[in-house]
Amino acid sequence: MPSVTRRARRTAAPAAIDLALQGGGSHGAFTWGVLDRLLEDESLPLDGVSGTSAGALNAAVLASGFAEGGRAGARAALRAFWLDVGGQGGCFGQNTWPSVAGWPTAGAWAGWPLPPAMTTPLAGFNLDHHPGYALMQQFLRAFSPYQFNPYDLNPLRDVVRRHVHEPALRRGPLSVFVTATSVRTGQPRVFDRDDLTVDALLASACLPQLFKAVVIDGEPFWDGGYSGNPAIWPLIYRTQAMDVMLVKINPLVRLDTPDTPEEIADRVNEITFNAGLVSEMRAIAFVQRLVEQGRVDPGSYKDLRLHMVADEAGLAPLHPSSKLNTDSKFLEGLFDLGRVAAATWLAEHRDDIGRRSTLDVAATFLAPRRAAGVR
Repeated sequence: MPSVTRRARRTAAPAAIDLALQGGGSHGAFTWGVLDRLLEDESLPLDGVSGTSAGALNAAVLASGFAEGGRAGARAALRAFWLDVGGQGGCFGQNTWPSVAGWPTAGAWAGWPLPPAMTTPLAGFNLDHHPGYALMQQFLRAFSPYQFNPYDLNPLRDVVRRHVHEPALRRGPLSVFVTATSVRTGQPRVFDRDDLTVDALLASACLPQLFKAVVIDGEPFWDGGYSGNPAIWPLIYRTQAMDVMLVKINPLVRLDTPDTPEEIADRVNEITFNAGLVSEMRAIAFVQRLVEQGRVDPGSYKDLRLHMVADEAGLAPLHPSSKLNTDSKFLEGLFDLGRVAAATWLAEHRDDIGRRSTLDVAATFLAPRRAAGVR
């Protein structure tokens, strides 16, 4: 963990928090719900936001709306963005899946039998058994986006342009950090208010199987999840807040061992997209342990208070395939799940902000966890 000068002690004003937002495709709608509930709390000041992929999009839309209309403007901007995403259809979006547990989607595949395991509303939006998804997987093994998408068409580009206003990001009160991965070096590049553009956001969310690398200043970039999902260190160096709240949507634990090529590839991607975060958390835990043992001067380090909002049990029924599903009912269900998770956290830990960490970094990210310990 980097050495920094300790900030001045808090005054009587409420302690501000930084937000660290993971990426995970359409599962970013869970983060939308979390943010919506946090923004309701007028007594909870925000300082900085670091995001990757879908987390980067949430961060930019939040900051853009905040700059133009405060907390209410941020909530309205996030809702408008995700409603727009749900209205696009996406890869397998609106009207492509049959009725599921009371969430009807009368689409082209209506009547297609759901696997018995899909017994919860959210699980019904998994795409593993969707015939179009299976065809797409085979297609992507044979062709790259440089072959099937030579003009680099990306429906997300227009959506982002409609909801992210670059001048607002630069003049707004929130510090925004967006991570993308350099194709050439594998290293993260963090874009901030000085160079944060629509292209930087698309780079942070650029899955190389689907889109050409996004070239910025002559350098190609892929999804930021490969190098930092999300990056915590910009919040250590470049904001005032001592409290950092991680909104986690990428699962750390899967109880079943994958045994098909698709399942193996999916789990490899999940592990890869968690690796950067786990490494940063390991460094933070190491420094915190040195401070507790009196082996380093606590005044030389930013002694972070860490928090986490997550719902691994609620998101567990979702397969990685569902990250491509932008059905509006699915997004609304994830939003509701996120609001509940944030409300639960606030009810239990709101008074801990500015006082103590509520995330046990070692137990959550570093220690082996059995089924009973998954949370």
